[in-house]
Amino acid sequence: MGTLWSQERPPEEEQPTEGSRRWTPARRLLTAVLLLGLLLGSSVLLFYIFWSCGPSPCEMPACLHLRDYYLAFGNTSAPPCTDFFSFACAEAKGASNSFPALAEENKSRLRRILEAPQSWPPGSGEEKAFQFYHSCLDTDAIDAAGSGPLRQVIEELGGWPVSSNWTSLDFNRTLRLLMSQYDHFPFFRAYLGPHPTPPHTPIIQIDQPEFDVPLKQKQEQKIYAQIVREYLTYLNQLGTLLGGDPGQVQQHASLSISTTSQLFQFLRPLEQQQAQEKLFQIVTIDQLQEMAPAIDWLSCLQATFAQMFLSPSQTIVVHDLDYLKNMSQLLEEQLSSHSDFLQSHMIFGLVGTLSPVLNSTFREARSLLNQKLRELTGQPPVPASPRWMKCVEETGAFFEPTLAALFVREAFSPSTRSAAMDLFTAIKDALVTRLRRLPWMDEETQKKSQDRVTQLQVEMGAPGWAMTPEIASQKYSEVHLGPSFLQSFLSGVRSRRARIIQSFLEPFPHHRWQVSPWGVKAYYSVSDHAVVFPAGLLQPPFFHPAYPRAVNFGAAGSIMARELLHIFDQLLLPGNCPACDTHALQREQLCLENLYAALPLHGGTSFSGSHALLESAADVGALAIALQAYNKRLLWHRGETILPNLDLTPQRLFFRSYAQVMCRELNTQDSQDTQSPSALRVHGPLSNTPAFARYFHCPHGALVDSSHHCQLW
Repeated sequence: MGTLWSQERPPEEEQPTEGSRRWTPARRLLTAVLLLGLLLGSSVLLFYIFWSCGPSPCEMPACLHLRDYYLAFGNTSAPPCTDFFSFACAEAKGASNSFPALAEENKSRLRRILEAPQSWPPGSGEEKAFQFYHSCLDTDAIDAAGSGPLRQVIEELGGWPVSSNWTSLDFNRTLRLLMSQYDHFPFFRAYLGPHPTPPHTPIIQIDQPEFDVPLKQKQEQKIYAQIVREYLTYLNQLGTLLGGDPGQVQQHASLSISTTSQLFQFLRPLEQQQAQEKLFQIVTIDQLQEMAPAIDWLSCLQATFAQMFLSPSQTIVVHDLDYLKNMSQLLEEQLSSHSDFLQSHMIFGLVGTLSPVLNSTFREARSLLNQKLRELTGQPPVPASPRWMKCVEETGAFFEPTLAALFVREAFSPSTRSAAMDLFTAIKDALVTRLRRLPWMDEETQKKSQDRVTQLQVEMGAPGWAMTPEIASQKYSEVHLGPSFLQSFLSGVRSRRARIIQSFLEPFPHHRWQVSPWGVKAYYSVSDHAVVFPAGLLQPPFFHPAYPRAVNFGAAGSIMARELLHIFDQLLLPGNCPACDTHALQREQLCLENLYAALPLHGGTSFSGSHALLESAADVGALAIALQAYNKRLLWHRGETILPNLDLTPQRLFFRSYAQVMCRELNTQDSQDTQSPSALRVHGPLSNTPAFARYFHCPHGALVDSSHHCQLW
């Protein structure tokens, strides 16, 4: 008796027949063929699925415009592995730079807003802004008024010995009027700003003046003499335009130049202040009065900051006390011998500042001076800006709250803001993840750093209050327009200054913006622990909701990451992270220095100093964070697109868009330019990114194929 299975087996299976033995190899072959066919069919099906779900060309207008932009600015014949800067930025010079071009486009948008037919409530901020803009454009009316409005201003200041009867007013009275009514500071700057140390409460600050003459600490004597000569010619022309006797004008202009030159010699370079660890000092007004007695500090500051109650015991921040002492001594010497020359010096300075809003003779004189000074300092000539652009700038400065709402309403819709915030969240999450993996940062510092990112205040688009019409309209009650454009301009100056001071004094739950909503500069505020991304920056070619994600992450995403990394700049400086692994930190810093040292500088400055380290570290880290965030987004979200007819995969498009941010030629004559050369800012981060070499198939040893990987961030 067998098993159940053997009992149920069909009789023919119990003993195979000779025919079944012959069919067994055939069955096996047939099975193999069927399996192979199934495998090939599955492969074809999978290929079809992936091909059909792969990147598709974006045919939306925004994408087509960006495609044309990339085709216009770049040299695709340049080898990307050895000169990616030329590959992406070959034609981006001068006015074609990405940031200046975007800034100009934003001004053009404001122009279209201001010139569109509108009907506004009488006395509203919108009506005043439109009236001011159109009166600025009316150069015929400005020329018809001649120098009359300016002469009236000079009379209010006590007159001018070279052009009218001079009432010998007290020096400090004239200075007080210049500071409080004209926002003009001939000998020093006074402003309200956050205290340099926590909790960063508002405090009056006294700083070095901004000279009208482009002098430098280290300047060839020949160039220095030529600059002085050109400026002297300009001052003589100003005095003549106001009806002064040429001989008397020459004498007063020469002494004014001499005063400026002496004051300039008193300045202490920022590098020297840093070396001496004296970036600022806290003193009372009374103490400053003793150290620099030529200025009546209490009366001048009280008039300038009328919304505040000041006393001799009021503390203020002084940024260069030695300069103020030397300045005071010089003024005392001149007041004792020829106070009328000091009056001329102050009037010359004010007239030079007001020249752009005066009649054509003053404007042309100023334009000619600027042109000659640029030639002497080796700067390329700048084409004269059209009148509308100057008027847009002035209107924007005086009526920013009103224009902010109008600009954002047109250029930064709620959906655009939502997309930008979504991008920022992805970048921020990538940074938090990256902080956990840094080899030089200890666990406690990592936790604190992550908390800092979590607690960060984010401002995007425009200040919240600017979008509230009721609040914005209250800002302009003190602006009075007419009867001359100069009077309207000065009324705007006073209103803007009062508005800025009041904003510091009011309880303010959010960050006070340092840029206009149509500006193109993002920044991190240490005092408020806030990052700001204005609406003007989050525009094409850096950002658009319809763009491929590769573009937004590569361009706007890297900008966002860079500002986030500035939160931790201090950790990279010696002694500021005692719990960190100092040797590992120094190893990564040396790695970065060696990386940049191996790259050609393209005629720029060398990689040296703590500032260069911080900026380059931010560049390298920003690219790594943006790429990490982009890769994560690709992993979890489908539907990536590319730009048509560019032959760039999504990853290549990411790097192309990143480089677009750097496509600018820095002005080496500008003291404010503290970044590395643009080519270095492109090639440095790419050389530290193995993915770049992989996606562009770069051979080993190519410029952007780094043999080592630095992980400072």
